Amino acid sequence: MKHKAVPGIKGVITDIQRFSVHDGAGIRTIVFLKGCPLRCKWCHNPETNRPCREIAFYSGKCIGCGACVRACPGNAILPDGRVDGQRCTACGRCADVCCTKARTVIGEERSVEDILREIRRDEVFYRISGGGLTLSGGEPTAQPLFARALLEQAKALGLNTAIETCGFCAWSDFEPIVRECDAVLYDIKHMDPALHKAYVGVSNELILENIRLVGKAGKKLIIRLPLIPGVNDDCKNLRAVAALSREAGALEIHILPFHQMGKGKWHALNRAYDFEEHAEPDGTCAGEAKRILEEASGLPVNIGGYGT
Repeated sequence: MKHKAVPGIKGVITDIQRFSVHDGAGIRTIVFLKGCPLRCKWCHNPETNRPCREIAFYSGKCIGCGACVRACPGNAILPDGRVDGQRCTACGRCADVCCTKARTVIGEERSVEDILREIRRDEVFYRISGGGLTLSGGEPTAQPLFARALLEQAKALGLNTAIETCGFCAWSDFEPIVRECDAVLYDIKHMDPALHKAYVGVSNELILENIRLVGKAGKKLIIRLPLIPGVNDDCKNLRAVAALSREAGALEIHILPFHQMGKGKWHALNRAYDFEEHAEPDGTCAGEAKRILEEASGLPVNIGGYGT
């Protein structure tokens, strides 16, 4: 089946991950979109927060050759290797000449057609496994026209489609995207509005309003809880997540344990990371959260977010 061209619609992505068995059913291709309205203090993908291109600097890889300094047209590279944000235009010339990949460009503008060609390389695996395309990020709804067009064309190819979303957007932007999805993986960070704002930067009223609308749309809804010790792993919050899951008609709950694998990205972007010393949940913590959620919701709960 041929898909229709979508002239003029482009988006900014950070990565395309093939052969994933997370973030939806079967074998999937995950497209990570750049830009997010939230600022989660524990974010594992801080490189997706801002919508614009950026330069990351991994100091441990730098051999001090000075090639980047000579290549930079704006003299934006400081003596310690960091980048002067006022001068840097993210042109990428420093990354082009960096032999160790200590400097890398984050954010690439791609067309819908271009991404679809890449996705179709694994079409046979989707057919066999029931997999397909998942949009993640960042936040897919931060680029609503691009996300909708990409999902729409994937559906036209007969592919299974899903998004992983925080749900913080206008329903007028969200509803056309949801319409093109077979599954919606919906992140719930915290049920308390004040604590949600303290840790994420915004209250959760719009997020909770939208999840109920997604539930009414009749889509396969999976609630995902990033499990952060001392933040949202208490019994009261877990029971509230369970109640929301029942109310919204979710089919499953996925626990995503907090980890420190994103720490190096924060450093490479020269940003302060508030959760630098925060402990990861152990098996007991995750297991107890699973037990509470299962008992309170009556729904299947998995740790790690595999499948649907």
